[in-house]
Amino acid sequence: MSENTKHKKLSALLMGQGIPEFHLITPELITRDIPLLLTDINHELSELEEQLSKKFKQSSSINWDDVMTPLQRIGERLRWSWGVVCHLNGVCNSIEMRKAHTAQQPEVIRFNNRIGQSKKVYQALCDLKKNSSNDLDQTQKRILESELLSMNQRGVGLNGAEKKAFNYNSEKLAELSTTFSNNVLDATKQWSLLLTQRSEVEGLPHRALVSLAAAAQEAGDHHLGNDKDPTADQGPWRLGLDMPRYLPFITYATNRPLRETIYRAFVKRASADQLNNQKIIEEILSIRAEQAKRLGYRNWAELSIANKMASDVDAVEELIEELRKAAFPAAKEELSELQSCASRHGAIEASELAPWDIPFWTERLKQERFSLNQEALRPWFPLTQVLNGLFNLCERLFDIAIEAADGESPVWHEDVRFFKVRDGDGSELAAFYLDPYSRPESKRGGAWMDECLIRCKSEEGKPVLPVAYLICNQTPPAKGTPSLMSFEEVETLFHEFGHGLQHMLTKIDYPQAAGINNVEWDAVELPSQFMENWCIDRSTLMSMAKHWRTGEALPDKEFEKLRLSKTFNEGLATLRQIHFALTDLRLHTQWSKDLGTTPDELRREIATTTTVMQPIPEDQFLCAFSHIFAGGYSAGYYSYKWAEVLSADAFAAFEEVGLDQDEQIKSTGRRFRETVLSQGGSRSPAEVFKSFRGRPAQTNALIKHCGFKAIH
Repeated sequence: MSENTKHKKLSALLMGQGIPEFHLITPELITRDIPLLLTDINHELSELEEQLSKKFKQSSSINWDDVMTPLQRIGERLRWSWGVVCHLNGVCNSIEMRKAHTAQQPEVIRFNNRIGQSKKVYQALCDLKKNSSNDLDQTQKRILESELLSMNQRGVGLNGAEKKAFNYNSEKLAELSTTFSNNVLDATKQWSLLLTQRSEVEGLPHRALVSLAAAAQEAGDHHLGNDKDPTADQGPWRLGLDMPRYLPFITYATNRPLRETIYRAFVKRASADQLNNQKIIEEILSIRAEQAKRLGYRNWAELSIANKMASDVDAVEELIEELRKAAFPAAKEELSELQSCASRHGAIEASELAPWDIPFWTERLKQERFSLNQEALRPWFPLTQVLNGLFNLCERLFDIAIEAADGESPVWHEDVRFFKVRDGDGSELAAFYLDPYSRPESKRGGAWMDECLIRCKSEEGKPVLPVAYLICNQTPPAKGTPSLMSFEEVETLFHEFGHGLQHMLTKIDYPQAAGINNVEWDAVELPSQFMENWCIDRSTLMSMAKHWRTGEALPDKEFEKLRLSKTFNEGLATLRQIHFALTDLRLHTQWSKDLGTTPDELRREIATTTTVMQPIPEDQFLCAFSHIFAGGYSAGYYSYKWAEVLSADAFAAFEEVGLDQDEQIKSTGRRFRETVLSQGGSRSPAEVFKSFRGRPAQTNALIKHCGFKAIH
């Protein structure tokens, strides 16, 4: 192998196209090749600026291919390469990977600032808008408007010291967000508790015991000092704060003092010692406020909402308040019922109910009311069967076929699967990766969809098909047992697949508006939340709910319990989301260091009207609120509820034609595909929704789905 060939083989990070060779992308390669890439695209940007200058001097009109096409290609090279680095940092996190990512991030930010603040590019875009608008189609006009807004928000109008300070802050914000995320990951991994007595794990389902025993074995714990490996029945068991261990314990453990111990540890994550995020939160909020004011906005929320579907901050407040008024009475009643349940069982006095009791008594009351034990239903939801049900639903609604293609593309972990998506006529549409299981030692928590490849045309004019990353953190298989999913994990999978569908079924060839691109953030959750509704559709659920050992279908009575329990404690669940959304909004409109109160104190003030059980003194939830401090939801967490209005109304269209009316469901599903799923960011979400529904969205369907009384 020649040196050139060898270098080409190792430069998997510079390919800029196709599916990445994940196993070749090491921290060492990142350290070597990201600087090479940045040098190259900086040179390309300089050449573009020079070409545009010549156009201006010649008084030539700027057309789309003069500026937008080369701009997109430069941006795509960085998105592809840096996107792989960020992806691997999230799913294969290690000290070395983290260091490589952190070291290169400032230069990536600097390039993004340079391209976003290029006066020549901005002048060209303004010229394109002014002189060539009649030559642009609807999608191009919308992309152009979005790009101009984006450049304004990236500081193209700033000069001198203001520009320098803005760019410094941009880098600082990225650094702080990464540190915030790493602190949450490390704090989650850092805490564990060894349990050796059977009384300490009383009430836990066998599956949870297996998981805790496996964690003890991995940690090198030996049973009572002998050489036996930990076992599910005999222990020891190692408790942790990752969801597959935390949730079963807080929900099922009868040992109340231990529930309190793990709850307090969970809500205090990343709030002490070297992993303390409190000062980071204040710094992030302060810098965001500075950045917004430099750009002419009153606060960060105003800046954030300028490129969202909501018209302004007041419109968001109005929606939140409408839902809060509907949910609050229901939540108070639900809390009272939980208190009565606990008292009835003689466990604790009603007045002593604490936050670590809520999940436990919620599950007990649910079992009493519906005779529903969701843990006992796991055997009916093996991952493979759930995937079959999901894929069959997509075939029914959207006329697509999904087939396994494991081994046909590189993967980053042995658990990862690869699938292809075909249209009804057999033609290939897209592909996706599925990384389903929790790996707390190397994979960040939560679930998400991200873009591997975006639909577009190559420089040679050949179609590039979209490829998605679908990442979950569900319960992994145990010895001799497949991954048996909780119903919540099923809903999460459907949710992320909804995002994936919008990415994969797009018909837009402009990558700037294909799939989820250029879709306003408060509308991007529409397809994901829409898909969740199908988890409780009878034909969908019964097609996938089959016992992993016997193949027996889920009994009808269990389906009815699931259906009836869907709105159980929905008031508390909705109020929780309202609390998060309003806290996020107020932090980004009202908080400053001059306010004389901490972000946590402001959050507690908001809790007086958005919770029915006040946070305990140790609760430092904000220190692990990664959505707004390390994700894309700053001043945008309300998006979940905004989009839920859209998704509930969209699903109501299927209910109105009859969920058992196959032809009408297929017809409505095709219309949903041709509008919401295919048009991406080529039109405004309000227009896209209206083209599907025939009218603007209404809140009635969501309030009805939640089981709330309408508030007039």
